[in-house]
Amino acid sequence: MEEHSPSIRAHAVALMRQGIPNRVVAARLNVPRGTVGWWRSEDRKLRNETYEQPTDCPQCTGREFDKVAYAYLLGLYLGDGHIISKPKQHHLSVFCNATQTGLIKAAEDAMRKVMPLPRVSQRYKPGCIEVKSYTKHWTCMFPQHGPGKKHERPIMLHPWQQEIVDAYPWEFIRGLIHSDGCRITNWTTRIVAGEPKRYEYPRYFFTNISDDIRQLYTDTLDKLDIEWTHCTRNGNPYNISVAKKASVALLDTHVGPKH
Repeated sequence: MEEHSPSIRAHAVALMRQGIPNRVVAARLNVPRGTVGWWRSEDRKLRNETYEQPTDCPQCTGREFDKVAYAYLLGLYLGDGHIISKPKQHHLSVFCNATQTGLIKAAEDAMRKVMPLPRVSQRYKPGCIEVKSYTKHWTCMFPQHGPGKKHERPIMLHPWQQEIVDAYPWEFIRGLIHSDGCRITNWTTRIVAGEPKRYEYPRYFFTNISDDIRQLYTDTLDKLDIEWTHCTRNGNPYNISVAKKASVALLDTHVGPKH
């Protein structure tokens, strides 16, 4: 490690005690970031200070946060998201189709808007991208987290979450459809003037095994006056269909196909 004068070290420690990040101190004093980190660690030991990871968690700090982004991220989490919460590993993950670059960016943006401080990264897997945000505080923002799969445990919104969904229902619906839904084109044939004629029409599907998550989806659709039906397959009511022209038009306006 390169030797630095006691005055440089004292100056660095003084800056860090003011809450200035290591990288800023390192750049300002032209000292390697690793050296600054070691000085910070030694200063903590000297003061018997226990290190706590800084957080901007709205639930823990009481700060205001982007509720529009949260309503969308809540939909993504309930659909294709999960949280890892272990002693040395904490992150929120949302899985996206690798070809849907707009969805990947939207997931990243929502994570950063809700909690800007945690690091966000992408992990590439065959055919998909895992968007990850690293902090143990995502369990504060998504108290639905728990052991096992979502469809194996009750999923209910806390009052503060329901208030956000009620205020921004379209963002919540958009997140759910972007995670576990799709917009497709169906077709059928009708006899016109004695001849079969093909008709095509757009349709939205939302598919989730959890009864509670489907209920959250359909309850919100009801509040938005969106007509929907169960599309049962093999006796399983996992698919929610929206096919009425006026309802599809509303979803096209506020949601649209994933891209």
